[in-house]
Amino acid sequence: MSALPPALRVFERGWLSANNVLCIDDETGDTALVDSGYLTHAAQTEALVAAALDGRPLRRLINTHLHSDHCGGNAALQARWQPQTSIPAAEAVAVAAWDDGLLSFQATGQQCRRFTFDALLHDGDRLRLGGIDWQVVAAPGHDPHAVMLFAPVPRILISGDALWENGFGVIFPELDGESGFAEQAAVLARIDALDARTVIPGHGRVFDDVAGAIARARGRLAHLRGDPLRNATHAVKVLVKFKLLEQQSMPRAALLAWMRGTSLMQRIQARFMPDTPLEAVFDQTLRGLAGVGALTLDGDAVHNRD
Repeated sequence: MSALPPALRVFERGWLSANNVLCIDDETGDTALVDSGYLTHAAQTEALVAAALDGRPLRRLINTHLHSDHCGGNAALQARWQPQTSIPAAEAVAVAAWDDGLLSFQATGQQCRRFTFDALLHDGDRLRLGGIDWQVVAAPGHDPHAVMLFAPVPRILISGDALWENGFGVIFPELDGESGFAEQAAVLARIDALDARTVIPGHGRVFDDVAGAIARARGRLAHLRGDPLRNATHAVKVLVKFKLLEQQSMPRAALLAWMRGTSLMQRIQARFMPDTPLEAVFDQTLRGLAGVGALTLDGDAVHNRD
């Protein structure tokens, strides 16, 4: 495993909260955090950052994309330090108006406190974080507005959910009949061309077998493209698992009610499973997750299992 520069510190968080990357430039005193985790972990995020900063303020906050597990801590960090906050440029209108129809939080049945922004990230922009020069790289696919950060000299890529060690995030645009598979393929090609030595993913450990990760991601993408129902079924499982990560345990009826009230779930069922009642989709999802050890069923209760 390639060692990261001392200026970079990665807080590996799991799946409810995305990884956080803290960048400290001792020469200038600049400090920046990339991605802030989920709302229910905001106090933990704040504590981790404060401990690492050791009395210094957090001056900048950057989001690779605006899914709740990447920006849910923004409001808490802004309340404490008032960092200059940068978001992908295409999200500016939605965040300024806090438009539930454009933002993903309500549609996915997830939480995020309202936050503000000060600057926008465009493909090709250049940043200096932790005394290192970075390029902003557009990364549509998982999220049409997502970006990555690439540092050419140490060849480090902060990939968000565009590339993990074993896969990538749900291709959400395809769930609403929009193009996403082609964009994800193009992003993987772009990552390949960057020739990164080390990847800091949105979830999971830092890794340096970049070629292997790209190959695995391409195989996964080919599998999903072969039958879009696979992406839809996977998305339902991911959203249910995320809810259980958030709540840890729920009555079966309450979890079903949440699923019925989540508009993205309704759209997935209508588009990909029109002949299957939502309750049947719910039952199939629980059985599938239980079968791989992701949850346990105990009478009328559903419990998360890590």
